[in-house]
Amino acid sequence: MSFKSRIKKLIPERLVSYYHLATAAAAGFYYGRPSKEMIVIGVTGTKGKTSAANFIWSVLTAGGHKTGLVGTANIRIGERESLNRYHMTMPGRFILQGLLRQMADAGCEYCVVETTSEGIKQWRHFGIFYDIAVFTNLTPEHLQAHGGSFEKYKEAKGEMFKALSNGARKTISGKEIKKIIIANYDDFHKEYFLAFPADKKITFGTGEGADFRADKIRNTKDGLEFFAGPEPYEINILGKFNVYNALPAVVIGSEADIAAGKIREGLKNLVVIPGRMEKIDEGQNFTVFVDYAHEKEGMTAVLQTAREIAAESGRNIIVLLGAEGGGRDKAKRPVLGEIAAKGADFVVVSNVDPYEDDPKEICEDI
Repeated sequence: MSFKSRIKKLIPERLVSYYHLATAAAAGFYYGRPSKEMIVIGVTGTKGKTSAANFIWSVLTAGGHKTGLVGTANIRIGERESLNRYHMTMPGRFILQGLLRQMADAGCEYCVVETTSEGIKQWRHFGIFYDIAVFTNLTPEHLQAHGGSFEKYKEAKGEMFKALSNGARKTISGKEIKKIIIANYDDFHKEYFLAFPADKKITFGTGEGADFRADKIRNTKDGLEFFAGPEPYEINILGKFNVYNALPAVVIGSEADIAAGKIREGLKNLVVIPGRMEKIDEGQNFTVFVDYAHEKEGMTAVLQTAREIAAESGRNIIVLLGAEGGGRDKAKRPVLGEIAAKGADFVVVSNVDPYEDDPKEICEDI
């Protein structure tokens, strides 16, 4: 056990929580609460957050709105993009507020913030004034951080929606900003998130009854085509599951009065999302994708897509699979290993960042 881990065990959890809260309050005050100067879109859920956030950024940008983004894979300030080097979806409170200040000072009208349950538990969302809350989906993940309880994990996600409801209304450029909830209609837990107060509640999905319903979904050589209502859309990211990641951008684009043609342009403009079905082409005679699938549903969907691609060429599927240490969801290691064993022809077992864990044990678990 590392020295840091020993110290954390000695300090009462309530005291640690107060420390995180006080730091978040200080960071917001120090940077002048920059999120009050932009329309802030929070994206939460188990999977799809990074892809959804980047699609939203791309559509708003195509619509002429300068937009910032803080997410697992990347950070954007308008057209300027960098990889997230902090190894956290929501960086530390002073770093996060500092990034928001850079966005506001750069003239960003919108800011998209991937908001995680772990970040919420550590009060990193405190001092961020949300205007739009997007719920992608919910499956068991990161339960160790929430006492092994799925219910507590769900409630942690709900804190972002509570912050949306309780946050003061903004007036930007003389216009009052509405509070909006956007939720995945096809997810079993949607009603929990839709129950929070908001001026407007909008659903998306593929099921009958969704406000924005995708149908006529078809794989293409480079991505995906689908309709949402009468409008056809196309994305250059592979995997049918990505229709769920693109739909929130269609909803937000429509709410921002962006023309359907510009929404189409925004979706199609996004060619690469770092680590999300990211194609690596160095002229080799085989196909390589990098994907950050780190739970059962995501891994299954990625391998289904890989199988469809491999079927066309008669090639084998080789999976390089690792897992993190530091006590992060040990239970999912054998689950991911089983999915890879069933879905791939060859599996190379490794690890991601072992922290203080034995790397060999991680591999054995998989």
